[in-house]
Amino acid sequence: MKIKQFFIVIMFFVFAGNAYAQFGKNCELRQVKINLLNPGLEYEMALGTNTTLDVKAGIQVALDPLLPDVYSEFGVFPAVAAQYRYYYNFEKRQRKRKQIYGNSANYVAPAVAVFFPGSRTIANENIEGAFGYAGLVTGIQRSFDSGFNFSVDVGAAYYDGQFEGGIYPVANLSIGFIISEKRWCVGR
Repeated sequence: MKIKQFFIVIMFFVFAGNAYAQFGKNCELRQVKINLLNPGLEYEMALGTNTTLDVKAGIQVALDPLLPDVYSEFGVFPAVAAQYRYYYNFEKRQRKRKQIYGNSANYVAPAVAVFFPGSRTIANENIEGAFGYAGLVTGIQRSFDSGFNFSVDVGAAYYDGQFEGGIYPVANLSIGFIISEKRWCVGR
């Protein structure tokens, strides 16, 4: 077989595989959400059959690892967060005739976040600079035809910054509306 024919055969299989894969997606291709509880924007896009990348930017409630007692009070900081979500129960929800629109399913996700608290005084010391975490969460997301959307996840993460790093809990709650979407969801 000549190189040109070989190249054409390979390209045919690549395009045929991609076309088949597109019909196997459970996730929405992309959706933009407004988060009302932690004011900000969220963008979620499909990466695979059951996987998405979810990126958030806005104001977020978080632990402040610089406080002597981390759990004594929460801070409210500008933040950017991301999760690589794997939704593991689309098929089960479809079998039970439950909606999967808007990625309504349960997920596990590696999660990262960076907080930008600005300058603040803790124990009579002026502190500046960002801090962040990387960890693992599990959660649920539900979306409704009206566009109303919520997700909640919990897990643990390693926090690091201008302090001795440590493992602390992570909990996220998002309540808002889908304002833009590119639907693909087969379980409508």
